[in-house]
Amino acid sequence: MTRFSDLERHLKECGYTLIAGVDEAGRGAIAGPVFASAVILPEGFDPKEIKDSKKLTPKKREELFNYICSHALTYAITKVDVDEINAQGILKATFKAMFEALKRLNPQPQVVLVDGPLLIPEYRGVQKAVVDGDNLCVCIAAASILAKVARDNYMKELAKVYPQYGFEKHKGYGTKLHFSKIKIYGPCEVHRTYYQCFL
Repeated sequence: MTRFSDLERHLKECGYTLIAGVDEAGRGAIAGPVFASAVILPEGFDPKEIKDSKKLTPKKREELFNYICSHALTYAITKVDVDEINAQGILKATFKAMFEALKRLNPQPQVVLVDGPLLIPEYRGVQKAVVDGDNLCVCIAAASILAKVARDNYMKELAKVYPQYGFEKHKGYGTKLHFSKIKIYGPCEVHRTYYQCFL
């Protein structure tokens, strides 16, 4: 992705200048919080090499994280911790993180593009769900990078508290290594209760 999508261009042609992209990181993990980011890119923003965070190397993600943060009109990164995920489920927790990120934007967006097939239930502004949005829209891809880098860095810090699980390697996802560590040490406070479904 090197250019803005047809959808983003169409919205701009319709007079929308404050277009927010929203994405999450960690929804599919079995440990650690879920992160979300919302970002509004300014007029004249150069997309550079921005694309779906999963298609970037960790080094490139860090570079683009700093680039986006320094050039965005506004952005916010939020998280919902494991206790809330366990209490209300990952979907509601993800929507809460997204909604909180949107509330922190200043200025507020005129329209929101949400990665995936679902809209944010609590958000009352104009929004559109975009399937594969982090591949299609620069603003969503930018949000995916912010959320991914922020969560990865958080999991690296968590690895210092719980070194036996190797969080710095798998970032809390259900890898073979991670499950092997759980079998040895059992779950800890930052594991989500539904992790047992994958054993």
